[in-house]
Amino acid sequence: MEIKLFDSELKVMDVLWKEGDMTAKKISDILKERVGWNMNTTYTLIKRCIAKGAIERGEPNFLCHALIPKEQVQEQETTELINKVFDGSADLLFASLLNRKNLSAGEIERLKKIVDSLK
Repeated sequence: MEIKLFDSELKVMDVLWKEGDMTAKKISDILKERVGWNMNTTYTLIKRCIAKGAIERGEPNFLCHALIPKEQVQEQETTELINKVFDGSADLLFASLLNRKNLSAGEIERLKKIVDSLK
């Protein structure tokens, strides 16, 4: 099942992915510090994630648990980017990434290993 999350919702999910299960209040405290959101904003976004099936709410104290792994969202977002911007061509995305940055010898070697492992 594909769940489309907006950037603001991904900020909430990222807290859960990095920190593990926690209360809505704790998520709110972290996001207030990181991005300056007030409690109502964070609670609204948590409720949206719950409605989409990305977060499960439990008790006590509105305990939040991520229902989808970060890797699933990364895969969906990558596929969407490839389809939207690169006409479905993963090799064009890869070429674009390589051409934008001066890669170190170590980074190039890691990329070669990744490509070789796909054969």
